[in-house]
Amino acid sequence: MRMLKSKLFDLKEKEHKEKIEDLKGIQKDIAWGSQIRSYVFCPYTMVKDHRTNYEVGNVQAVMDGEIDDFMESYLRMNI
Repeated sequence: MRMLKSKLFDLKEKEHKEKIEDLKGIQKDIAWGSQIRSYVFCPYTMVKDHRTNYEVGNVQAVMDGEIDDFMESYLRMNI
């Protein structure tokens, strides 16, 4: 009975790990050059999304949370 419980526990744990991996999706490495956006504050101001090549010159607005244009360009890219 203990062996059966152990095997059932292992099976349940494996299913749980597979479910978590499906929810996570594909993850990129955290490394230099794999960033999503670049922020340039000086000598000029620019924010560039490297996935969509969308650029905006108002860095302060982006830092204040105005990222709707970035989200829209990303969603349009994936249609």
